[in-house]
Amino acid sequence: MEQEIKGKGNDERWSGAIANLTEMASNLDSLQKLLLKKAVFVDEDTFAKASLTSEQARTIKVLEQRVETLEREVDAAITAAARARSEKRQAEAAQKAAELRAQQVTKELENTTKVFELHMEELRAKQEEISKRDKEIKLLEAIIQTLGGQNSRSTDLE
Repeated sequence: MEQEIKGKGNDERWSGAIANLTEMASNLDSLQKLLLKKAVFVDEDTFAKASLTSEQARTIKVLEQRVETLEREVDAAITAAARARSEKRQAEAAQKAAELRAQQVTKELENTTKVFELHMEELRAKQEEISKRDKEIKLLEAIIQTLGGQNSRSTDLE
């Protein structure tokens, strides 16, 4: 962008210089025609004042062009700053949305972890219950075998 501004500045300077040269050529032509038609002789003081006035007019014109150039540059800078502020606001909004989404995902993970822990507790409790019943079954089987063995002895004794 800086190169564009420099390029525009150079183009504007050349355009200004060409415009000044064109104006000077036109002024010289007009002066030459005027001198040929109406030869006017003035003293040095009057000529110096006229030259000074002419130089001041040219300087004013150059300064006006420079002011216009600077105004365009200021407008471009203001536009760029507004665009940068807008992009910053958009980036901040996107960051805030991402942070909210991260919080939601974290909350979901915490909830999933809690549910998982509850399921694990249930599974452990059921495993303990199964182990307890398995022991009870083995105990009952041992009792049955013991009683069954005594029944067969009692039937053998009889």
